[in-house]
Amino acid sequence: MKRFWIACGALSVLLLAGCGGGKEESAKKEEAAPAPAAAPIDEANAATVTGKVSFEGTAPKMATIDMSANPACAREHSTAQKSEEVVVNGNGTLRYVFVWVKQGVPDRQWPAGAPVELDQKGCMYAPHVIGVMTGQNIEIKNNDPTNHNIHPLPRINQEWNQSQPPKGEALIKSFPREEVMIPVKCNVHPWMRSYIGVVSHPFFAVTGEDGTFTIKGLPPGNYTIEAWHEKYGTQDLPVTVAPKESKTVDFSFKG
Repeated sequence: MKRFWIACGALSVLLLAGCGGGKEESAKKEEAAPAPAAAPIDEANAATVTGKVSFEGTAPKMATIDMSANPACAREHSTAQKSEEVVVNGNGTLRYVFVWVKQGVPDRQWPAGAPVELDQKGCMYAPHVIGVMTGQNIEIKNNDPTNHNIHPLPRINQEWNQSQPPKGEALIKSFPREEVMIPVKCNVHPWMRSYIGVVSHPFFAVTGEDGTFTIKGLPPGNYTIEAWHEKYGTQDLPVTVAPKESKTVDFSFKG
């Protein structure tokens, strides 16, 4: 009789284990199931946001960069270089403002574009501000006759620090997480500074010599547009776009 009850107990344990294993296996299958594909964007009805970033006040006098400690850098310029912290264009607008859609973009996998170039010319980063998508490659070049040490200083992404020899092969880097903005310095030349805006979608732009920006391909909807400047901070403005509509969103920073 004793053997009978022992056998029954063992059978019960096996049955319970089998049931538990089935639930666990089912849960694993559910976790491994791929997420449903996002609906394709209707490009024929996509909207566009354009605008400019104005500057109010007297343009500040930017500091002259002293490259005398590194003759290889100084020889690359016929005139003294100025800090690019604030660049006011001739039409009263600001250059190097990063403008991006901060809120409202549909949550989906947006394909990253071609690599974005960040060059080092005359011991200056060029351009001063760039934007990339998460996972998008950044091609970092050194066109100078001297060593550089590229050192991004992110708060969310992983920090790294890598040297690059004169005229050496390009470094290919990317950032997996959204972060606006990431400052970049050179440990060899303390005046070198650049900024990288990392966004999870393709809706961003950097103002140029006329202070304007254009963001194309937006699905119709309600959005928050942010303009970031390294000295003057950020500004947010709301915008609603209908299918095929083009809206203007202008920003203005005071000096």
